[in-house]
Amino acid sequence: MSRTLDVDHLVVGAGAMGMAFTDALVDHSDARVAVVDRRHGAGGHWLEDYPFVRLHQASTFYGVASTVLGGRIQEQGPEAGLHVRASQPEIVDYYARAVERLRATGRVEVLTGCEVVGRTVVSRISGRTWEVPESCRVVDAHYLSPSIPAESSAPFSVADDARAVTVNDVVRLEEAPSQYVVVGSGKTATDACVWLLGQGVDPDAICWVRPRDPWMLNRALIQPDPAIYLGVPATTFEEAATSSSLDELFLRLEDAGVMLRIDRSVTPTMAKAPTLGEWELELLRSIGNVVRRGHLRHVERGRLEMEDGTTVRVADDAVVVHCAADGLKNPPLVPVWQPDVITVQPVRAGFPCFGAAVTGYVEATRRDDDEKNRLCSPSRFGNSLAQWADMNVRGTRASMALGAEPDIAEWANTVAVNPARIPPGHASEELDRVRERLAAATAPGLEALTRLMATG
Repeated sequence: MSRTLDVDHLVVGAGAMGMAFTDALVDHSDARVAVVDRRHGAGGHWLEDYPFVRLHQASTFYGVASTVLGGRIQEQGPEAGLHVRASQPEIVDYYARAVERLRATGRVEVLTGCEVVGRTVVSRISGRTWEVPESCRVVDAHYLSPSIPAESSAPFSVADDARAVTVNDVVRLEEAPSQYVVVGSGKTATDACVWLLGQGVDPDAICWVRPRDPWMLNRALIQPDPAIYLGVPATTFEEAATSSSLDELFLRLEDAGVMLRIDRSVTPTMAKAPTLGEWELELLRSIGNVVRRGHLRHVERGRLEMEDGTTVRVADDAVVVHCAADGLKNPPLVPVWQPDVITVQPVRAGFPCFGAAVTGYVEATRRDDDEKNRLCSPSRFGNSLAQWADMNVRGTRASMALGAEPDIAEWANTVAVNPARIPPGHASEELDRVRERLAAATAPGLEALTRLMATG
């Protein structure tokens, strides 16, 4: 039997962005919302991710605006003094509690294990259906839904006599091979390498197929302290203004301690820029067998067939570890508010949870879609150096537009998912100096980034 949902918004996707949008919308309006997801719970890809995964950034920057995730300083280990980074079970539990909080408002239904087909929500478990009223606004919160190895086929074929596993399954091996082949250039691959080394695997027993070398942000600077965090954009804009190319800018940022690269003899072309600890960097540099021959195309027993046509010899019992899913999507930018759909996208440079939360806040507090689009113009995730520059230009301009609205600025400074927030009463001479630097460098820095991304 079908019934019609009594809701104003249908949010498609209960991952990080869908939950952040819903949380802010419900907290700042009387809207009634249904959140739909095909998975069995909220939390998106975290429900299926590899067991040793952690947030690559401080937990404080992640989640929903109403409830802080983490917020503690690590007291021991290689990151003592930095903010905690939540594990997969902690993140899954956090979103389960966020669902309970939303349902307790009496204005939110969370329908998991469901698909949206036209204007109908269909349970994949029971077959039950719910009709969506014509007056309901549809919110696409999975436009940027990431792919993960556990849910995507490897981008290479594997012969019957060879062995390949996803990064999820490497923890379930019952017998150690003489060699691991880690395939991928991004955060998942670096996590896999760090985990293997932490388990005592000899660096010489790891072959790393790295099609592109990545630039990564120094995690020690991406912290919930405005005097530290705001120094990153200040330095970026200052160095951009005196750089003649994006390659030069990144090298300058490396010298300033902002950016990290694994191999200082290789100039990276990939700039998705996750954060990395310097202790992780030291471990990754111990792996000497790095294959840079494009993407892996086929695995045979004892050999890898590469994109450039060459063959790379590996151990006959080598286990190939698939880490090559496209975690950060980069589809075309579209207006967030359109007549038939609200498409949640990053708004500032990176930090998708805050972008989704501020989008939900604007939806709750503004009525005109043109005004909403003016305030929340979409940014993108960086991939190439030019896209990274574009992300920062778009994100900074959006942040300036949002910051010019007194109510948004006041709200944003109270929510931990905003990395640039300055909490009420927070003041120091160091923060004053950083804010002065940022104010002076922003305009020339934006002009320089715009010029640099146009030339390379």
